[in-house]
Amino acid sequence: MRHGWSASATPIARWAGPPGSTLRQSTNGLPANVPPNRPLRKRNAASCWARRLTTAASDARWLAAAARLALRGRPLSRPNPAVGALVVRDGCVVGRGWTQATGRPHAEAMALEQAGSLASGATIYVTLEPCAHESARGPACADLLAAARPARVVIGAGDPDPRTAGAGIDRLRAAGITAAVMDCPASRDSLAGYLTLRASGRPHVTLKLALSLDGGIATAGGESHWITGEHARAHVHSRRALADVIVVGGATWRADQPRLDVRLPGLEARSPERMVLTHGPAKGAGVLASPQAVHQLAGVQYLYLEGGGVAAAAFLADDLVDRLELYRAPILLGGARTGIADIGLGQLGAAHGRWRLVERRQLGSDCFEAYERTRTGS
Repeated sequence: MRHGWSASATPIARWAGPPGSTLRQSTNGLPANVPPNRPLRKRNAASCWARRLTTAASDARWLAAAARLALRGRPLSRPNPAVGALVVRDGCVVGRGWTQATGRPHAEAMALEQAGSLASGATIYVTLEPCAHESARGPACADLLAAARPARVVIGAGDPDPRTAGAGIDRLRAAGITAAVMDCPASRDSLAGYLTLRASGRPHVTLKLALSLDGGIATAGGESHWITGEHARAHVHSRRALADVIVVGGATWRADQPRLDVRLPGLEARSPERMVLTHGPAKGAGVLASPQAVHQLAGVQYLYLEGGGVAAAAFLADDLVDRLELYRAPILLGGARTGIADIGLGQLGAAHGRWRLVERRQLGSDCFEAYERTRTGS
């Protein structure tokens, strides 16, 4: 979905009122059912309703923009969440920021420094509730915002960190600043790793598979280079650049010796830490003894699982996959090695309703599809 201003948006002056309203625009600029000498209470009420609607829509768009900005900090902000912040005044961005490497400066501090005195009276959009705790590395963002005196602070998601957990919002309101938390899907998506780590004590896991139309990841003889084309492979590298850790199964590691790095110009430094799902040693990579061992990966927010079939099945069977990313090539392999081994599914009915499609796009001749989990396997 594209976010931005709509050229076809209905001006408030022409708004006919909320659904069911009898207010209509007349030739003299007044509602047709209101005499010129009568107080325009109904018209004002309708205009206020329209302004609230417009404000909510624009707030959602600005928060979505802040969420996209936050990606610049991922995964370099580890162990902190990657947060985005925008300072908006009279419809223009006067300051922007995202969490910097190793977590400082925070997004709010960076945006406020850019905005300077223009932050006073502005609206500030931030994807995560401003922190309410100081550290040796910097002040609390809630205090920085309070000192800047914005008119409003719009927050995309509350912070489950017990050191904040509502205290940041309370501090802003105590300073006389209007602070509102929107249930913003874009903000939650941009914070998926942090929120999963806080809620479940493990990283957010994405399973990536490159498949033929009949679900194969390699020919019967084991050939797999390449199932997909160069556009899809470049997209995979951009996804790797957003992960803290990348994992493959032991068989894939031994057979292919994959590099598992990022080979996009300018992003090479964002190559994730490599790990292998195996019980034995893995030269040049860390070892993950089992899928459940992800709970011991301290501070890791995003894990990118690239297969093969046995590793994919192990994570799925343990109900540890939060997102599926499938790259489908327009080829048929027939008798191929499948992308996912047995996951212990006893009844077909148990397979339905677990995943929802959230994105589909064409990458050259290949099709990319992303699915997010809607319920657990229990």
